[in-house]
Amino acid sequence: MSLEDAQLVRILIVEDDPRLANMLRLGLEEEGFGVDLVDNGEEALAAATATPFDLVTVDVMLPGSIDGFAVCAGLRRRRIRTPVLMLTSRDAVEDRVRGLEAGADDYLVKPFAFVEFLARLRALARRHLEDRSSVLQSGTLSLDTAARELRVNGRPIKLTSKELAILEYLMHHPRRVLSRSQIEEHVWNYDLQSGSNLVDVYMGRLRRKLSAGNAADHIVTLRGMGYRFDPTPECESTSGGPESA
Repeated sequence: MSLEDAQLVRILIVEDDPRLANMLRLGLEEEGFGVDLVDNGEEALAAATATPFDLVTVDVMLPGSIDGFAVCAGLRRRRIRTPVLMLTSRDAVEDRVRGLEAGADDYLVKPFAFVEFLARLRALARRHLEDRSSVLQSGTLSLDTAARELRVNGRPIKLTSKELAILEYLMHHPRRVLSRSQIEEHVWNYDLQSGSNLVDVYMGRLRRKLSAGNAADHIVTLRGMGYRFDPTPECESTSGGPESA
C-alpha cells in the first residue's frame, strides 16, 4: 500500500440515539479512530464542512428538518467527497436506493454487528486505493491497520490503541511535518484540552517502544514545529535540526 494514499482515521458519527452513538464511539476509539459525535443534520453539515473528516456515518432518521438523506445530499452539493455509510432500521429496497442516489457509498441496516460496521468502514476508507491491503510497510516497520498489529523486523511490538493511531497517522504522511494540533485533531477529538502535552507524552512512549527494534529514528521531532515520519531515517542529525522526544 502506498503510504502517500493510505486512509486516515477521523470519523464523524451522526446519530441521535445516545446509547448507540456512545457504543460506536467507544468501539471505534478502541480501534484507533478519532471520533466526533453530532445528533442532528444541521450540526452534521456544519461539522463536515468545517473539518476534513475521513469517514462519515449518518443515521437516516434524525430529528429536525434535515434527515440522513438530506445530510448526504447536502455534503455532495458542497463537493465534500468523504465516504458516507448510512445507518437505518428501514430495509426496503427503495430506501436503500434513495440513500445511494443521495450520494451514500454504503448502507447498513440496524441492528448490526459492530464487527461488520467496522469492516465496512475500513473497506470504504480503502476504496479509492489501487492496493486495498490493510498493511502499511516502511523499511523494517509493518503496521497491519486491520489487525491493529505492529511488527519490527518481524517481531511484534505491543502498542496501545492511541499509539497505534498516532503511528498510523504519521505513516500516512511520510516526510511531512505534522503539528501537534493536527495529530490531536485526527487521533483525539474536540474534547482534548488545548495546550496539553498529551501528544508529546504519547510520542515519547511510542519512540521508546520502537527503540526496542532499533526503529525509533523513523519518528523525528522538529522543535517548535511538530513531528515527521521518515521511511528511511538517517542516523546523523544536523545542527539545529530534529531532536528526540
